[in-house]
Parts: sequence; structure tokens; C-alpha cells
Amino acid sequence: MDPITLGIIVAVGLIVLMAIGTPIAFALGGVSLMALLYDRGMPELTYFGETFFERIAEFGFVAIPMFILMGAAVASSPTGRDLYRSLDLWMGRLPAGLAVSNIGACSIFAALSGSSPATCAAIGKMGIPEMRTRGYPDGVAAGCIAAGGTLGILIPPSVTMIIYGIASETSIGRLFIAGVVPGFMLAGLFMIWTIIACKLAGGYQNPAAEAAGRLKETVKANVDSNLKAVVRVLPFLAVVAGILFALYGGVATPSEAAGVGAFLCLALAILIYRMWQAGPIKLIMRDSLRESVMIMLVIACAEVFAYALSSLFITQTVAGAIADLEVNRWVLMGVINVFLLVAGFFLPPVAVIVMTAPILLPIILAADFDPYWFAVVLTINLEIGLITPPVGLNLFIIKGIAPDISLRSILTGSLPYALCMVLAIVLLCLFPGIALWLPDLIMG
Repeated sequence: MDPITLGIIVAVGLIVLMAIGTPIAFALGGVSLMALLYDRGMPELTYFGETFFERIAEFGFVAIPMFILMGAAVASSPTGRDLYRSLDLWMGRLPAGLAVSNIGACSIFAALSGSSPATCAAIGKMGIPEMRTRGYPDGVAAGCIAAGGTLGILIPPSVTMIIYGIASETSIGRLFIAGVVPGFMLAGLFMIWTIIACKLAGGYQNPAAEAAGRLKETVKANVDSNLKAVVRVLPFLAVVAGILFALYGGVATPSEAAGVGAFLCLALAILIYRMWQAGPIKLIMRDSLRESVMIMLVIACAEVFAYALSSLFITQTVAGAIADLEVNRWVLMGVINVFLLVAGFFLPPVAVIVMTAPILLPIILAADFDPYWFAVVLTINLEIGLITPPVGLNLFIIKGIAPDISLRSILTGSLPYALCMVLAIVLLCLFPGIALWLPDLIMG
């Protein structure tokens, strides 16, 4: 059987398994095993097991559970509440100030947790009820949180960037810094659309008068409480800044920086918020272990899947066929973006990266695209998948937080933010320096 036909059968089998509810890791592993047994026979079972364990035995993967532990320590403490209160105090005077404050809180919390679902859940639990109480439309309240939560995989430190760096053998520190400017550019686009959406929707109290009254009341009665909230958040921001400095300055490897960051965030959560009981710490460890095992299992099975595609010459054949197409490289990039967008509709970011990197990276390099720039474009494509059906993880998190808001309202409120992400991709294509300027400036 020729590689293209075999590749189509493998792809259809994978889609069928995931469509009937098979976990992604098991679907990847099962399809890979069947394809290898069909082509190579029973002796391939030995190589299957070796590949499964060898590919995740790299020391660099230690950074993943450490960053997850760091994010869990932040997400399970009242840090999100303090961050939300602080930003609402100082950004509340802007038009649609409360909704804009939620975007800002998501941006900063994303840097603290590195996780989109954690960001969406932590800020949404406080922001959505408060916005609805003050008369903001349900679509705006749900959409700004769902979109703001996606920033967790772009603004460093990001687990998806670590996985991309390991898969592509590129500098994780440089990947992190490449996501800084695009991340805050995207947050700015979200804020602009939030202000426009609030003005178009109407039906909520006058933001300026509301903010002025709230600020005056806060200054008189609650300023000490809010200042204490700011002080409690600052040590966590300092840890993130220290991690990024260690990575960019070459002081520590990603695994070392992640380990120190996880220890410091856990210690700060215990000391600042007096989480002395065993219950909260057990919850942090449980959540970290569960998410780490899930991600590592997906990575291991995706590595086996990549090995199977390579062994059966599917990867090489597809890459060669695309490279032989005599089309403009931007047309090629457009096709790749559509492919990533569709993949993001159905698969989580981690699975998309480890599955597609072996196929796409040779094509990207052959077309003379920068791999760090492409990492940002890829990540934004995957962000779109977090707020679009049929999977749309952040949509279902919002639904869980506010079950009385219809899924239709959540979806219609979120889709304009997906268009903001498309605009961000267009801007990155027109001006690649948005992603590359800061890494070049800092790291050469």
C-alpha cells in the first residue's frame, strides 16, 4: 500500500476513534499500533514500547509538571480574587471598565498559571457574576472571559510553548519571549472589541459614573483592603518575572526555572493565604498530578504516532508533496493556517502540536519561515479552537460557571473575539517583527 493511501486510512481511523469518545491518547496509541502491526508485524510491539517510554524520558519534560504545579498553586489560592479586585479598582474608570478589567486580569493570571482553562475558571468565577449584577449583557460577560482565558497558552510561561520547543528543538526561552508582545497585542484587541461591544449592546449602567462612584467609595472605605490585595499579588508576579529573567539570561534551564518557580508559588500560597491545612495542599497536588499525567500520556502516544507516520514514510511523502507544489509561500501558509484552525476545533493544543510538528516544521523551514514566528501563529490558531465548537473547552467552562447563560449567548459573545485572533494572525503575517523584535533585541 502506498504511503498516501495508508495515511488516509490512519487519519480516518483516528477521527472515528475520537468521534466515538475514545480518549485522545488511547486513540493515537491504538491507531499507531494497528498501522505498525499491519506494516511490520508482531516484532514491532517491542519498538512500540521502547518508543513510548524513550520519547518522554527527556529531562526537558520535567518542566511541564513543574509549571503545572506552579499554575495549580496560583489557581487554587485566592490570588485570582486579589488580582481581580486590584484591576477593577484601577481600570474601572475606563469605558466598560469592569469588562476591560476582566481582560487585564486574564492577561496577568495567564502569566501566573500558564493555563487557559485555569485562567478562564479563576477569573470567570468572580467576573461573570459581578458583570451580570452591574447589568452587562450575558454575551459580553461570557465572551470576554472565554476569550481572555485563551491568553494562558500564549503569554509566558506557557506549557504549549514548552512542548513546541521540545518537539521542534528550538529555544524555549526565545519562544517565551516571542509570545510576550503578541500576547499583549491580542489582549489589547480584546479590550478594544469589549468596549465596542458594550457600546453596541447597551443596557448596563453608565460606566464612568459607576466607576467614579465605586472609586470614591473604595477610597473612603476599602482602600486598605485593595492595597493589601495588590501587595499579596506582587510576590507571585515577581516569581514569574524571575523565571523569565532566568530563562532569557541563560541563568537556568527551563526545567530548573520551573522547579524553583513551582516551589516558590506553593510556598507563597501557603504563607500569604495561610493554607496550612492538608486539604488545600492535597487538592493542589491532585490537580497537578492529574493534568500532568494526562498531558504526558498524550505526548507519549503522539510521539509514537509521529514515529509510526515516519516509519511508514507518510510524513516524508506528505511533506515532499506539499514542498513540490509550485505555489507562493504565503498561499502555503494560508493552507497551513486553515489546517491548524480545523485541527484546533477538535483537539486540545498539546495534541495538535505534538502530532503536527513532525510534518509541518520541515515545510515551514523549507518555505523560509521563522520557527519562532510560526510558534506564535500556531498558538493563536489553537486559541481560536478553545472558544469555537464543537470542542471549545473554554465555552464549556463558562457554561459550568454560569449554567443559566445559554450556550448560544456564550458562543455569540465569544465569536467576535475569534475574529480578533484572526486579525492578530494577519498582523503577524504582515509584520513578523511583532513576534521577532523582542527576542532579537534581548537574545540576539
